[in-house]
Amino acid sequence: MPEDVKDVFGHAIDLAQAGTKHPDAKALSGFGSAGVLEVVEDFRSNTYRAVYTAKFAGWIYVLHCFQKKSKSGIKTPKEDMDLINARLKAAKQDYEVWQSQQGTQE
Repeated sequence: MPEDVKDVFGHAIDLAQAGTKHPDAKALSGFGSAGVLEVVEDFRSNTYRAVYTAKFAGWIYVLHCFQKKSKSGIKTPKEDMDLINARLKAAKQDYEVWQSQQGTQE
């Protein structure tokens, strides 16, 4: 991934950690109210995407970063959507484990 693209995505994550949203971040369709956001960046005729969630209080999970290579227009390829779904499920489980451990540490 080009450095310029990494910089944009890093800035978007920094803003999410600070509780705000990158101006180009928008909800990724297909996730309802799961709070999955996407930042799209074009660089030298290539399109890159970073997908993350800020759904879990105090936590940002980067779910997927990739170069879009789909031949089917702007739609996110099924393989990428499946990966994002699996990682979102893992993030939820990770967060729930962390939350349950907070009660035992007090």
